[in-house]
Amino acid sequence: MTNVYVLAESAAHSAITAEMITVARNLGDVTAVLVDAPELAEEITQLGAQRVVHVNSQGRVLLPAVDALQTLAAAQPGPIIVPGHATGNEIAGRLAARLASGVLRDVVGVNPDRTAQQSIFGDTVSVSAAVGGECPVYTLRPGAVPAELVPAADVTIETLELAGPGALDATVESFTPAVHGDRPELTEAKVVVAGGRGVGEDGFATLVEPLADVFGAAIGATRDVVDQGWADGSMQVGQTGVTVSPDLYIALGISGAIQHKSGMQTSKTIVAINNDEDAHIFDIADLGLVANVEDVVPVLIERLK
Repeated sequence: MTNVYVLAESAAHSAITAEMITVARNLGDVTAVLVDAPELAEEITQLGAQRVVHVNSQGRVLLPAVDALQTLAAAQPGPIIVPGHATGNEIAGRLAARLASGVLRDVVGVNPDRTAQQSIFGDTVSVSAAVGGECPVYTLRPGAVPAELVPAADVTIETLELAGPGALDATVESFTPAVHGDRPELTEAKVVVAGGRGVGEDGFATLVEPLADVFGAAIGATRDVVDQGWADGSMQVGQTGVTVSPDLYIALGISGAIQHKSGMQTSKTIVAINNDEDAHIFDIADLGLVANVEDVVPVLIERLK
């Protein structure tokens, strides 16, 4: 059977790893490549990969993942799937060049015939695309595919030794991990409470955060809010931010510009509160309320408590 390679995220319980393996199972036997995280090998075997290959980066940046995937795919050609974020996109480009294969970025699905679905123009148009080469490379949009956990019956765990860093390699001299609060990761949260310009500058502290606290939810924001400095860039949902697909998405004071909708319209249930009855967010909302957020949200918080 065809081999298909997945670049696993080196973080525990990363949803995108399970999503990539779910897609990869349509293409063949899955080999998950894991960099600098041997403790996650057993966890990944429960996601459906038949083989897990661990790689020691020796402090190098990006290249171990590229070298490992190139080595494996050159020996046994097959499709390669990597996460659709900034690092994954760079890895994908390097791999495609080295393996003389095409690359499809930001796909939302891959078919058994190796064609891929892409959602373009702000998710208003769906297209099917294909590229050449023995090892087509795909970057999968996080949250685009529901993960299906199907543990493989027979799993092998291996270690791949690569050459050490060369004189021109970039290496990591020190590393300070990002400080995470008590909230779930935005791309993996089951509930997201998002604020737009309609909540006002103080609305994140007085409306969005308290409502998110009730749900134990992640917080999202629109681009204009981030540009105003009311919310951190890591919270931005949309075409130039992250894509989320939670069970519940609560949009507070969000007009529903196409750039924002493209990052959240696959949410299972969308609730929107906006004082503009013509706001485009209502076009995709399962439940919409035309009202001022400052009047509704405090009451909603008390009722939920």
